[in-house]
Amino acid sequence: MNPVEPQRLKLRRIPIDTSRENVVFLHADCGAFPTLGFRALSKVQLSFDHKTAIGTLDVVRAPWLGVDEVGVCEYMFERLGVAEGAWVALSYPGMLESTNSIRRKLAGARLSRAEYDQIVRDIVDDRFSKVELTAFVCACSQNNLDRDEIVDLTEAMVAVGRTLSWDGGMVVDKHCIGGIPGNRTTPIVVSILAAHGLKVPKTSSRAITSPAGTADTMEVFCNVELSLPRMREIVDKHNGCLAWGGAIDLSPADDVIISVERPLNIDSEGQMIASILSKKKSAGSTHLVLDIPLGPTAKVRRPETAAGLRRMFEYVAGRVGMHVEVVISDGRQPVGRGVGPVLEARDVLAVLRNEANAPADLREHALALAGRGLEFAPGVRGGQGLELAREILRSGKALARFEAIVDAQGRRARPPEVGAYSFEIKAGRAGTVQRMDNFSIARLAKLAGAPVSKGAGVEVLRKLGEPVKTGEPVLRVHSATPAERRLAEQYAENEKEMVSCEP
Repeated sequence: MNPVEPQRLKLRRIPIDTSRENVVFLHADCGAFPTLGFRALSKVQLSFDHKTAIGTLDVVRAPWLGVDEVGVCEYMFERLGVAEGAWVALSYPGMLESTNSIRRKLAGARLSRAEYDQIVRDIVDDRFSKVELTAFVCACSQNNLDRDEIVDLTEAMVAVGRTLSWDGGMVVDKHCIGGIPGNRTTPIVVSILAAHGLKVPKTSSRAITSPAGTADTMEVFCNVELSLPRMREIVDKHNGCLAWGGAIDLSPADDVIISVERPLNIDSEGQMIASILSKKKSAGSTHLVLDIPLGPTAKVRRPETAAGLRRMFEYVAGRVGMHVEVVISDGRQPVGRGVGPVLEARDVLAVLRNEANAPADLREHALALAGRGLEFAPGVRGGQGLELAREILRSGKALARFEAIVDAQGRRARPPEVGAYSFEIKAGRAGTVQRMDNFSIARLAKLAGAPVSKGAGVEVLRKLGEPVKTGEPVLRVHSATPAERRLAEQYAENEKEMVSCEP
């Protein structure tokens, strides 16, 4: 128990975006300092009735905050759920036992299920600072989790959030581990599977380390922040949806972990598996088609690594009660022509509309994944799925289902457009395209403004094996502002081998 009496202060909402971190503000002359002995960056707890929240203290030496007030950032104000002006109790939060577990993991120890349960609960309750969260992410990245730890972390992440259940048995999902720019197969696959009658309540994340996630691209077309009742209505009527998972509280710890992984550009194997499978399990999925791209600049660069990752996904999925079909795909270059939400949305529509100039690689990859998913369906034998998927796409049924889902989710009246500021990257020599650097192209698109600027990104004008002349453009970069264009241009000047051509 805290030996020092809490101090009562008036709650003040401070309009500051702290990127999902609880921050508390006290005036330097506040009476809590001599009474409680706080200092800057201390952890403090606010309480009102049965509501509590823990944050990191910032000290203010300006007149905009009163000495009898305690300010909280926008995120913490929403999480606390107390009216501005209420008198709240300020106190010490006590020690977190889970910080000892994080220190042990940093030293290479194996953690127990109980320890993961406590860590994940503290993450969801916002009891960690960004420093402690970063330590946990880095510890799991540095000291790879063994397969049973991944099971424990997955189940712990499922346990703290909402878990959906669906009538009718089989629930199908599709996911890619990422790392390949423009690989926007999900809207096509979901449309094909749903058109055949399979239930596909697809929940997707926003971009972590890429220029666009499925949710970012779908937001070009329609609303992706669906309530659970609305999501159920859409799935009941159309067999599928394409929603942002963060809006319905599925595996909420994952969204907090992602907020740390994104700026660090970290996507460690164990946390990636736990992240993907916890979201799928929470969404009520029973069957999953998983795409693992393999290539020299993909996340997975060696066949033996891909095989090991396949076995790990199959093991963890089996332990948490899911069936997974892993597809190891060609990850040597971007898929489709566009990298960035609007450009990828344009490719998706071209494929669904069966346009003659639709990117063939995106179409064929989506058909292969949809074919594997269709083979989950009763009456579809192994080997029949690909041709069935091709017929559903060719017939226009997939497009009709996609348009129905977009309308049901809330079609955007004015979709965003491609960024107005652009420049081209040109071939330094004639020949054929021999190598494409996925990481550099993705980085270029992000510096151009994607995915925050929906119209920012990169057009891929030449693919592997295609001929190119000296001075001919191989990439076209789009930005929404001149500043982002300059930033992308500076990066392009230093990265001469994003697209390599040889005679």
